[in-house]
Amino acid sequence: MKFGQFSYLIAITILISGLSFSLYSQTCTTLGQTPSTAFPVCGTSVFRQNQVPLCTNKENLFVPGCTGGQCVYSDKNPFYYKFRCYQSGTLGFTITPLAANEDYDWQLWDITGRNPNDIFTDNSLVVTGNWAGTFGPTGASANGVNFIQCCSDPAQNLNAFARMPNLIAGRDYLLMISNFTNSQIGYDLVFSGGTAVITDTTIPRPLRVVPECDGSKITLYLNKKMKCNSITSGGTEFILSPAVATITSAVTDSCTFAFDFDEVTLTLSQPLTNGNYELIFKNGTDGNTLRDHCDNAIPVGEKVVFTYLAPVPIRADSIGRPTCSTDSVLVYFPKKIKCSSISAAGTDFSVNGPAPINIVSAGGRCVNDLTDYIIVKFSSPIVTAGSYSLTIQPGIDGSPVFDACGQPIQPQILNFITADTVNADFTFSGRYGCLKDTFLFTHNGANGVNQWLWTINGGPPVTTSYASAVFPASSVNQIRLFVSNGTCTDTSSLTLNLNHEVKASFIAESVACPDDTLRFVNTSRGEVDRWNWNFGNGIQSNLKDPPLIRYPLLNREVFYTVRLIATNLTLNCSDTAVKIIRVLDHCYIDVPTGFTPNNDGLNDTFRPYNALRAENYEFSVYNRWGQLLFHTKNWQQGWDGTYKGLPQPSGIYIWTLRYIRKENRQPVFRKGTVMLIR
Repeated sequence: MKFGQFSYLIAITILISGLSFSLYSQTCTTLGQTPSTAFPVCGTSVFRQNQVPLCTNKENLFVPGCTGGQCVYSDKNPFYYKFRCYQSGTLGFTITPLAANEDYDWQLWDITGRNPNDIFTDNSLVVTGNWAGTFGPTGASANGVNFIQCCSDPAQNLNAFARMPNLIAGRDYLLMISNFTNSQIGYDLVFSGGTAVITDTTIPRPLRVVPECDGSKITLYLNKKMKCNSITSGGTEFILSPAVATITSAVTDSCTFAFDFDEVTLTLSQPLTNGNYELIFKNGTDGNTLRDHCDNAIPVGEKVVFTYLAPVPIRADSIGRPTCSTDSVLVYFPKKIKCSSISAAGTDFSVNGPAPINIVSAGGRCVNDLTDYIIVKFSSPIVTAGSYSLTIQPGIDGSPVFDACGQPIQPQILNFITADTVNADFTFSGRYGCLKDTFLFTHNGANGVNQWLWTINGGPPVTTSYASAVFPASSVNQIRLFVSNGTCTDTSSLTLNLNHEVKASFIAESVACPDDTLRFVNTSRGEVDRWNWNFGNGIQSNLKDPPLIRYPLLNREVFYTVRLIATNLTLNCSDTAVKIIRVLDHCYIDVPTGFTPNNDGLNDTFRPYNALRAENYEFSVYNRWGQLLFHTKNWQQGWDGTYKGLPQPSGIYIWTLRYIRKENRQPVFRKGTVMLIR
């Protein structure tokens, strides 16, 4: 939601709308309308949203560059979309309303490793957005603005597209689309135009099947998330071989609160007996096997082999890959673990390695007292790279850990490797020129850094350990570097101010009286080592700020060419500024008695001569009836013989002249007549 003070009528309308919104809006509960239940999207699909339920989660969203104004921003009537970047590049997309008078706003966050709801509290997660009050399509394109457009009057028709942001491979993003009104019909969301890849090309496959303790159920684990609407409740997509039992139902692990799943429990018509089995995929009664979000289906005939044996004590499978500066590890097991048997203090585990590690707790993601893994929590993050060993000693504290079948977990040792934290600070060197500078920016690649993403002045990304750029010699430049070693990331930025382009310039009066002393003010820019003045009268100076210069009385008008050369000796760069000084023959104010405005270049305008030293100057011309035809306070501006663009007839005209003498501060008033001759 965005409010703006566009006009009195619009302001009143919005105020009423905002009051109604505060009083009657509801918290979002529909799947997809909260960050944690966002739609997973595929970059190759057109996503049509036909209905947008009315609700809000946050009434005051942070929008960079749009704070402190007349507007309030919120995710009013939102839908959220989540995706991962699989190839770095630019993200282009278009949101096209299904009705012409709809205004959709959007904002993009980087939520890598974060709880999606952190977008409401961590302002640093914002990537870009657009909140213009412009009807019609919006999104990110090559021609969009390189900032977030704030709320606006629809009549302003501001650019509703932002510049395509740069996405980074391996990072997760969240896109929110919000509608300002309460009568929206819907929109189409299409990803196109950018170079980033947000489509997961991994072929969907089954990973493993784990039978439950008594053999009455089996749980299928998949290698990626699949659409909830691609599986039937009766599990008609599966066949068991040998056919000792049939599939009677399929229950996913997450379809009650999400759009996808990667785990499904199949109930059998009778328990399994000890032996080897195959779970085979086929088209279900809905016409397909299981489909991912890009509609890639698990092939018909795909099978996964598993063995059912009466329950025996088990060991852990593996340790999950530690994150950067990890403060915990995840220990996975081939069967679910009873949460109530895990010691909350973590006394079933110990860690050895290059740095001392203290365990403070242990627990799982418990559903019905069962978890797939145990989270072992450390007292502080591991920041030293190396190989560590986790010793599992269940029951050493007198309380054994059991799996879902009531079998105890066996002792064992598992190894894991941590990565160093990384530093994105970089060095640079420059080769300076008179008009352009060439710079090389370099990162040392320390601590295993193997990914670089340079962004220079918003230009295309560079993915090597170095980047070069050419800048104007006088410019302000923004350099940003993102680095990663596959586990840890860091970002560094630099504002590079360049100001050594030599630009000669000076200020001086362009018209002077003879014997006046003129002051020349040096306004040159850049790093200047040498000055060379030539005042056109035989006088020169090497001072930055020259002395006062006097031009002689010659009883004739003279034009002098004044030249300033500014030089940077180190770079051998020079620039020249030239100004023509007009020195009058005299500065006695006189008024001619006639003029001929016939555009022949001679006496075409009527004005007093040489009024350079007149202060508070005013000159007026009247016709014989006293009508004011011309008035000026500029002594160099004259009457061209017209009034309101119409030529005036030949004849006598009256003039008046007022000024103050500069020399003695005495006021002067004169009047007379002039003959206009055509």
